[in-house]
Amino acid sequence: MSEDRLQYLDRNLALPLYRQIKREIRARIRDRRWEPGTRLPSENELVDSLGVSRMTVHRALRELTQEGLLERVHGLGTFVATGPRHASLITLEDIADEIRSAGHTHTSRVLEFGTIRADGSQADRMEMSQGDALYRLRAIHFQEQEPMQIEDRLINPSLVPEFIKQDFSVRTATQYLVGLFKPDEMEHVVRAVLPDSGTASLLGIDSASPCLELNRRTWKNGEVVTCVTLTYPGHRYDLAARYETDRFTVR
Repeated sequence: MSEDRLQYLDRNLALPLYRQIKREIRARIRDRRWEPGTRLPSENELVDSLGVSRMTVHRALRELTQEGLLERVHGLGTFVATGPRHASLITLEDIADEIRSAGHTHTSRVLEFGTIRADGSQADRMEMSQGDALYRLRAIHFQEQEPMQIEDRLINPSLVPEFIKQDFSVRTATQYLVGLFKPDEMEHVVRAVLPDSGTASLLGIDSASPCLELNRRTWKNGEVVTCVTLTYPGHRYDLAARYETDRFTVR
């Protein structure tokens, strides 16, 4: 069991306690203070040491398990995950670079850009509190004159304060962010969706035509810097990757 115990939470922070617990556990895993296979303190021990409810501890551990950082073994406890959390088949590519590398012209149009207050869903994704300020950017990217991607991005203003001052009609948000920092951790979730009427209109497709939706979250120093939903017309775009099989284990 790890000797680097969780013992203190800041009750003056607006950040909910379960998110503080998640942040502290993430930091210990990221810094290798808790190595893969390390057994965490039990829920009862965390309740006692942190002075929080069992529900709070359970939610933090449950979400980290769902995210692949922890593994829960019946009768034995909760452990830092030993295997790869995800086979990372998607790299951080900029849509403008992808289009230009294929010999085409990239252009973009900003649909919405400004400061908003986080609703419940946005707060959960950004690991912030409902009502916190966020920067939001919505843009559409074109290959020649054909719509290829709708970008819907949230930014933590305290981590990237200059984001709001940028002109994203001349460069992409990805280009700007990659120039600022190297992510510690990224999460990708890909799914097929049917577009709503607004999305279908922007992409120039029928509402019955499936789209490819990629949801990405990016962490630095244990905090979510940005989360973005990228929506592609399914018949115009695909995702592919090549990787070394010895990097992964069969589970």
